[in-house]
Amino acid sequence: MAAEAKLVCSCGGDSAAGFSFRRSLSPLLASSRVFFPNVTSDQRRRQLTALAVVKRSPKRIKYSAPRFTKEDGLTYVAVDPSGSDLWKLDPVIDLLKQGAVGVIPTDTVYALACDLRSHSAVERLRRLKKIEASKPLSILCRSFHDIDTYTTGFPRGNNQGLTDIFRAVKQCLPGPYTFILTASKALPRQCTRYGTTASKYVSRKNVGVRIPDDTVCQAILEKMDAPLIATSVKSMRESEWILDPVVIADVYGPEGLDFIVDAGIRVADPSTVVDMTGSSALILRQGKGPKQPWMVSDDEDSGVKRKELTLNFV
Repeated sequence: MAAEAKLVCSCGGDSAAGFSFRRSLSPLLASSRVFFPNVTSDQRRRQLTALAVVKRSPKRIKYSAPRFTKEDGLTYVAVDPSGSDLWKLDPVIDLLKQGAVGVIPTDTVYALACDLRSHSAVERLRRLKKIEASKPLSILCRSFHDIDTYTTGFPRGNNQGLTDIFRAVKQCLPGPYTFILTASKALPRQCTRYGTTASKYVSRKNVGVRIPDDTVCQAILEKMDAPLIATSVKSMRESEWILDPVVIADVYGPEGLDFIVDAGIRVADPSTVVDMTGSSALILRQGKGPKQPWMVSDDEDSGVKRKELTLNFV
């Protein structure tokens, strides 16, 4: 016996799309709570036996990470970029908190995102985009409070004579910048799980942090209890961004993507990536964010470093 609920929402503007959810109640669970006069005792016994077989031990439940399961296909939610219909995002928030992996807009390009507290979601995100464990990920933050929590913060000054880096950075965020900082112990290990696997020799790793200046993205972050792990949405065969949500659905839907938030087609202009872990604010990738006077440009010797660090940043 199955119970099914479906919700369809049309979008305003020139485009129309909807989202749907279906929940199926397991026949075994349903029959364990409802009396069916036509069910024989043998059938009932087999059902109860099946329930006993699939039941997991308390120890396994306690120590295993929850896995996100979604019976329906890709969930597609179209919203107005202005934020006039942000109520449509509520189902997306529920999915993220359950451990889903989906695509959301930012102020630059679209991003694959998931809850940083869900180990299984982070691993699924890596598999979806085929990101090696040796590659870093970035986090989308709600505010500077998140940055202070999951990193050791911005440096006090640089070798250019700037003593108040934080005040300078505040002029850039929210905005199209990714700042690479040293990760704190509060950041889950799977978010920076690259390099040697021997914990005895693992030093504290770096992470890219962003506060996007996008109404839809900010609304999603505000409804979450923690930042989102994010990586740019690129073609699986070519090193270029996918800017159309419909194309993203075609490419990543069959790979197991859970949802897409469509806020219009973006422009191929990623964030400017600035490494703040050294003696100066070093630009590793010049993107949408303009170069600030206190930033220095990358040189030829750091070309390999740039490729490793910025490959997956939004």
